[in-house]
Amino acid sequence: MNKEFYQHILDKQQITGAVPSNKEIATWALQVIRLLYPEQSKKLFTFVHQLESEFKKLESELCDILDATRGAHDDANEELAKAFFESLPELYRLLNTDIQATFAGDPAAKSEFEVIRAYPGFYAISFYRLANALYRLGVPLIPRILTEHAHSKTGIDIHPAATIDEHFHIDHGTGVVIGETCFIGRHVKLYQGVTLGALSVSKTVANSKRHPTVEDHVVIYAGATILGGRTIIGEGSIIGGNVWLTKSVPANSKVYHNHELSIQKEQIKD
Repeated sequence: MNKEFYQHILDKQQITGAVPSNKEIATWALQVIRLLYPEQSKKLFTFVHQLESEFKKLESELCDILDATRGAHDDANEELAKAFFESLPELYRLLNTDIQATFAGDPAAKSEFEVIRAYPGFYAISFYRLANALYRLGVPLIPRILTEHAHSKTGIDIHPAATIDEHFHIDHGTGVVIGETCFIGRHVKLYQGVTLGALSVSKTVANSKRHPTVEDHVVIYAGATILGGRTIIGEGSIIGGNVWLTKSVPANSKVYHNHELSIQKEQIKD
């Protein structure tokens, strides 16, 4: 390789802002989640002041992460970190509704403890809710790093800017994709392989609503693909497996493929 190439890489290093490692950011988030849900941790506390001290430590760590992140507003990072931790009671309430929805919606779930400890859907949703809270505070980069960490662990890809209401349940989950401008209402259940995506990936529509709206009490079965910012799945609807939708459906609809299945029994010759 020639010296011009080396110089080009060196120049890039000089202008690239410092960003904490993805592992460091994900570890911080896991510590927050494990404080909220000791079911995921061996570390238990005896006194309230110990918990308060631990939350304060994590608030300080978030401030340090923000200080080290390119694009963050250094003069506001303490306020941002404080605002995030003040939002934790509401985030905790939302996550509790997601746990309830998963336990109620999956006959295989033996306890809420099992949901918290073992279910990939809850893991992905917990990282999404944390990332979304940071996104709404205007924190750059970190929200996407958090949801991509959960994506790598679970196969569930939720954009941190998506709007998802309470009692959200992802069953199995592998291959689920939820786009940036999605709106998902209350008591929605998704199965594996569901895509809530955009009709176009052109940059010219980057600032428009590109992803579907899913209203309350909707169930979307495995492999369904629903595309477009004008596509609305009406309240109480059921979308069958492998359905492809680019148009809205009214409330209480049932959408499924009408297909014929032929089973022939082989004749056994003596």
